Amino acid sequence: MTVSPITEKLLAAKKAAGLSFADLEAKVGCDEVWIASVFYRQASASVEEATKMIEAIGADSSLVEALTECPVKGGLDPVVPTDPLIYRFYEIMQVYGMPIKAVVHEKFGDGIMSAIDFTIDVEKEEDPKGDRVKVIMNGKFLPYKKW
Repeated sequence: MTVSPITEKLLAAKKAAGLSFADLEAKVGCDEVWIASVFYRQASASVEEATKMIEAIGADSSLVEALTECPVKGGLDPVVPTDPLIYRFYEIMQVYGMPIKAVVHEKFGDGIMSAIDFTIDVEKEEDPKGDRVKVIMNGKFLPYKKW
């Protein structure tokens, strides 16, 4: 997956500062996954949020403006991701997408889950048989309009 030059600068500064996205959550006051989405140019921040991020990682203040611009979203290269972790999510949707869709429709009716009015949390669940990754997606239900 190719990352933008801005993302490269942000990640390098974050690494140099020795901070995790969880550390940035505490400093910026926004969720760690959302902050990562700003770094990867999949979300835009307010000037205040961008300034806090840039100051926290000690990056050049000229990056603030870029973080406030509306990015082009999506666009994984290639369409079927090859990174093993990202591919697993693709595989999960290939295997469980239709069952999830069926259950959502049974519970809510004909509609979709918003990816705009949406949050995602990643938690570590300790397990003696091997730690577990817990991903919680929470999106507003949007029924299809009838006319």
